[in-house]
Amino acid sequence: MTMRDFSTDHSALALNTASLGHNLDGHGAGWSPERVIDACAARGFGSIVFWRREIGSRAVEIGERVRAAGLSVAGLCRTPFLVGAEATDRQAVIDGAKASIDMAAGLGAAVLTIVVGGVHPGTKGTAESLKIVTDRVGEIAPYAAQRNVRLALEPLNPVYAGNRSCLVTLRDALDICDAVGAPSLGVAVDVYHVWWDRGIDVQMQRAGPERIFGYHLCDWLADTTDVLLDRGMMGDGVADLKAIRAGVEGAGYAGPCEVEIFSANNWWKRDPGAVLDVMVERFRTLC
Repeated sequence: MTMRDFSTDHSALALNTASLGHNLDGHGAGWSPERVIDACAARGFGSIVFWRREIGSRAVEIGERVRAAGLSVAGLCRTPFLVGAEATDRQAVIDGAKASIDMAAGLGAAVLTIVVGGVHPGTKGTAESLKIVTDRVGEIAPYAAQRNVRLALEPLNPVYAGNRSCLVTLRDALDICDAVGAPSLGVAVDVYHVWWDRGIDVQMQRAGPERIFGYHLCDWLADTTDVLLDRGMMGDGVADLKAIRAGVEGAGYAGPCEVEIFSANNWWKRDPGAVLDVMVERFRTLC
């Protein structure tokens, strides 16, 4: 399969609003969803991914506003954690996940991302936690299908295994997909989390177009100062962006390429319009 050419057409470019600091209170320039939508439309982005904290009770309204501007809602971030210290009450976890599914449905979001949470209290390693994840994903998958929302398990870089994601490989994510067996369940491939893994091409082929629901762009800075909040803009780090996209597209993925950069001390401090302009330029030339 020939890789898509973004040098003259960047309509596959999606903004994850975390790149403007919208995932955490007190960060970024505080642009409203409407201002973000207009800025993306003006620059030829094809879609936007929002965070739940931006949406509140306005899911339907914001989704309609996106589509009126000629864009689509590529996704929503994210479910509450399914396991870990914040997720000991199973019914509360299920209810929270279903509420996030409802929000995604209201937005008309193509995908709801799942970041699973860290090692479950009372356990060691990741095996037991991943069993709990499988159980809880199996519980919410039928509801997501009923609401016409696809769920994307996102494995995170192993540095987060303890407290944010006991799911750290594409292999384990696909094992959960196999165990649950729901057509509405797939995976998201994020450069930041998989760039180091020399086994991902095999796993992406295993996933195929039926189960790769998202592709996320950024870069890993060789001398990162903060593993959570110091991601690089594409081209500023050590990830082989072309090779990873070749693998994703070689497996049949042809959807949006979502730029998601957590950068508290660099990109979040810049003018959002300038950040969007850099994204477009890097996407067309380096990704």
